[in-house]
Amino acid sequence: MRKALRWLLALTVLIGTLSTAGVATAAQARQVTDIKDQLLAIPGMSLVQEKPYTGYRYFVLNYTQPIDHRHPSKGTFQQRITVLHKDVSRPTVFYTSGYNVSTTPSRSEPTRIADANQVSLEYRYFTPSRPEPADWSKLDIRQAAGDQHRVFKALKPIYTKNWIATGGSKGGMTATYYERFYPRDMDGVVAYVAPNDVVNNEDSAYDRFFTKVGTKECRDRLDAVQREALVRREPLEQKYAAYAAENGYTFTTVGSLDKAYEAVVLDYVWGFWQYSLLSDCDSIPANAATATDDEIWTSVDTISGFSFYTDQGLSPYTPYYYQAGTQLGAPTVQFPYIERKYVRYGYQPPRNFVPRSIPMKFQPGAMRDVDSWVRHHADHMLFVYGQNDPWGAERFAVGKSAKDSYVFTAPGLNHGANVAALTADQKALATARILAWAGVPAATTAQAKPLAPYDARLDRQGVEREPTLRP
Repeated sequence: MRKALRWLLALTVLIGTLSTAGVATAAQARQVTDIKDQLLAIPGMSLVQEKPYTGYRYFVLNYTQPIDHRHPSKGTFQQRITVLHKDVSRPTVFYTSGYNVSTTPSRSEPTRIADANQVSLEYRYFTPSRPEPADWSKLDIRQAAGDQHRVFKALKPIYTKNWIATGGSKGGMTATYYERFYPRDMDGVVAYVAPNDVVNNEDSAYDRFFTKVGTKECRDRLDAVQREALVRREPLEQKYAAYAAENGYTFTTVGSLDKAYEAVVLDYVWGFWQYSLLSDCDSIPANAATATDDEIWTSVDTISGFSFYTDQGLSPYTPYYYQAGTQLGAPTVQFPYIERKYVRYGYQPPRNFVPRSIPMKFQPGAMRDVDSWVRHHADHMLFVYGQNDPWGAERFAVGKSAKDSYVFTAPGLNHGANVAALTADQKALATARILAWAGVPAATTAQAKPLAPYDARLDRQGVEREPTLRP
């Protein structure tokens, strides 16, 4: 009898304890209503800084990630993310540039269209989101997709509405790879100007592109300046050497000033069409043969940038070139209008732009796998390209088995192509689909418009400057 009473008393105390704990937990949950507190309650999340912006809360954060998602016990690193918080009742856009994350508040186009929150992620191995020491074998598209997946899983309990992944160029590639490996996470994907180099050694599509882009007059001007920069190699390299000495630039990674010079010059035509419009052809010297050395130098420097292939210019992009040389691939372009005696190296491989201490081996199956998956399994995916952007020469395509997926081209646009620049019917359809995927559909396609008003600071649209993929 006494045993029974002791058992009953113990049970009563236990129930009381559990009830009290439950009340305490519920009370604590009610107290954690501020979005900053909710974000910092996520295990592994820490605050770098909060920046005020009218109508939003903006946070720069660090999130603890495993170096290897297949073996999480083998070390961690801090990955930088930002959160542009509107309201937990709104959808969320997951933005990636594929490079560093900006710590200045801004909105991607889908964020404005859906009047959404925005989570932005710095790509692994771009500093400061790099393990120390860095095991470069853990920099691949699947590990990066794992980073996004963990961030999404951590934030989804807070931002419970629909999510859309987006990004431009390498960011558009990143959003696509994320969808390939975690197709159940996002409700839609909007990938801008995303290259798709399926067969790394077959790049004739780029050569065909450069024979047709823009007008013949513009192409001839650009070709002539590029050729003239190689014809005048000796005096312009002397200018380059003085420029490098003045700024403390070195050329250990690429190998020599001569290799760097040619790489900059061979970027010239590609760089123009990637970042400029046909109307900008008026800025190109009309007669390269009679132009001064300074005019040739200035034109090439303005478009390609003589500082880029220095050690100092390449260093921030080591993760990119590593991926280009191991999985993403890089285009090769021919220059039939330049005599062979003037071209010593041609488009150089990514290996030349990564320190030799970092081993690299190309994996030809990586892009074939993604391309096949998109063609046959794309669902709620939109790809936007620019008509005059070289990267659109090799692009993603969706096949008959894809669902609610589209590939659109903005007329006359470069690497900054977006939904707003599409033809009227495609713009309406793309906007309507983005809204539907975000869970806030318009009444009709014709009525589909961005839900958030334009903000000149948040919505400034420009072409993200990034390196050209050179083999």
